[in-house]
Amino acid sequence: MRFCELKEKEVINCRNGQRLGYVCDLDFDICTAKIRCLIVPGPCKIWGILGRESEYIIDCACVKQIGEDVILVDIDEQRCLVGCKC
Repeated sequence: MRFCELKEKEVINCRNGQRLGYVCDLDFDICTAKIRCLIVPGPCKIWGILGRESEYIIDCACVKQIGEDVILVDIDEQRCLVGCKC
C-alpha cells in the first residue's frame, strides 16, 4: 500500500467509535524501514480557524484493521494525544 492511499482512509477508534481524522504523516524506523506510528491531526481549536495544537501518535500495534476506506485502531485517546512539534 502506498502512503497516498493510506492518507485517504479515515481513522476510527474501536473503543468508542470516535472519528479521529485522516493520516497526515508516518513515523518509521530508518534501520528496518518499518512503520512505527501513524500521525493523525488532533482536534481543531476554535471553529477550526486557528489550526491545531495537538496530534494523535498511534502506534502500529494499535492498528486493528485496514479496510477499503477506514483504519480501525484501539487506543486511549488521551494517552495518544500529544502537542505538535511545530
